[in-house]
Amino acid sequence: MAADTPLSGRLDDDDYPAYTMGRAAEMLGTTPAFLRAIGEARLITPLRSEGGHRRYSRYQLRIAARARELVDRGTPIEAACRIVILEDQLEEAQRINAEYRRAANEASGSAGPGSI
Repeated sequence: MAADTPLSGRLDDDDYPAYTMGRAAEMLGTTPAFLRAIGEARLITPLRSEGGHRRYSRYQLRIAARARELVDRGTPIEAACRIVILEDQLEEAQRINAEYRRAANEASGSAGPGSI
């Protein structure tokens, strides 16, 4: 983000890396080791501060929380990460599909009868 972006704009940004590892673990009710493990499984890739410390966004915390739910139910961490990745991909594909449908409906509705 640019330095001239107001702080309030960054705080509303789901992708802004606002949380330290300790704060993120506290918010999720887990340990820093869990966050490191899901990072190693490539579920999330935290940004690094200038000092090299991991920083997490709200979006990443939501993803981590879903993985934690699965792990708490007994799913191995690697499998939980794969499930969350697939869920996220499915959600994105459904969003894109809905956009295509909406655009197709708008295009067919604007043509109107007899306009061909």
